[in-house]
Amino acid sequence: MSLEKEIKKARKEIVSDGYDMSLGEVMNLYKDDELKINPEFQRLFRWDVTRKTRFIESILLSIPIPPIFVFQDKDGNWELIDGLQRLSTILEFSGVLKGPEGEKVEPSTLEGTKFLPSLSDKRWQVWNEGDSAIDKSMQMQIKRARIRVEILLKESDENAKYELFQRLNTGGAQLSEQEVRNCVAVMINAEFYKLLKKLAEIDDFTKTVNQTEKAVEKQAGVELVLRFFAFKHHPYKKGLDVHEYLDEALVEISKNDEIDWGEEETRFKKTFSLLNDSLGDNAFKRWGGHSFGGKFLMSLYETIAFGISQNLDEIEHKGRDEQKEFVITRAKDLWSDPVFEKNSGAGIRGTTRLSKLLPMAKGFFKP
Repeated sequence: MSLEKEIKKARKEIVSDGYDMSLGEVMNLYKDDELKINPEFQRLFRWDVTRKTRFIESILLSIPIPPIFVFQDKDGNWELIDGLQRLSTILEFSGVLKGPEGEKVEPSTLEGTKFLPSLSDKRWQVWNEGDSAIDKSMQMQIKRARIRVEILLKESDENAKYELFQRLNTGGAQLSEQEVRNCVAVMINAEFYKLLKKLAEIDDFTKTVNQTEKAVEKQAGVELVLRFFAFKHHPYKKGLDVHEYLDEALVEISKNDEIDWGEEETRFKKTFSLLNDSLGDNAFKRWGGHSFGGKFLMSLYETIAFGISQNLDEIEHKGRDEQKEFVITRAKDLWSDPVFEKNSGAGIRGTTRLSKLLPMAKGFFKP
């Protein structure tokens, strides 16, 4: 298929519309349940009071507001895809935001800013004695401020809203690739997201992958769990960007009703229990001829975790000591395997690494 035909096909999958609305109209849509915010989104990310104040300040100073993106469902209701922080800040400040469980959220109290120091301690209206409220004219100014609403119509391809969410949120400074995927997982299958998060926190896994605190904050552990399942249930297609592959795998796996997640969870736990017993925090580190050392290597994780998991039933026929010896020996021998040696170096692209190492991993760890 030519590039021109690919572009035409992709455009047909996304049917959109859009128009300007006042924030007051948006508030009313939310209050009438015609604009929905996924409760899990509110648990994942939340602006602090400084960022909320700066956004309210921008509206009062008539600074243009970036658009929000919504998906229109079959009933005509809108589901928020992008703009959570901006929209929830307005809804919370005005006292209409509902929490993840439907509870009333305590309205914000603002800070003073360089341009508007008198915003300090201001609220939408007086709730308690001593409160200082913005006046009616300022409330009307906020309600009348206009925002562009971009609408992904129901005629669009089913996966379009997930694609759009990823495109809008990937590449910025705030969210990592996996943090964006977490949101997409919540949109499709919140239980699958919870499973990924739970498995990323079990001791055997955290000890073997040995990630830094910063990496954990950016959801690196959750991404590694996703890779574990993706390699089995959504085979890698040569040439596809690794992050695009993981994006695609997440959507497809989240929607797959045929996967027995109880069995998959057990296999995951057994795999990392064996790896932790055998190698501990050296499980995915370089063998130097005399000892394991250095930093975590993704090429080792992909090869060893996938290879062990695919042969777990046969490996388990051995005694535990024999299992451990097998894993240690194979982890050492990996460094003299020509396929691994050629495709695991620092200069090897992720696309090449996955296409070469995943096929060899299953055979390499076969007892």
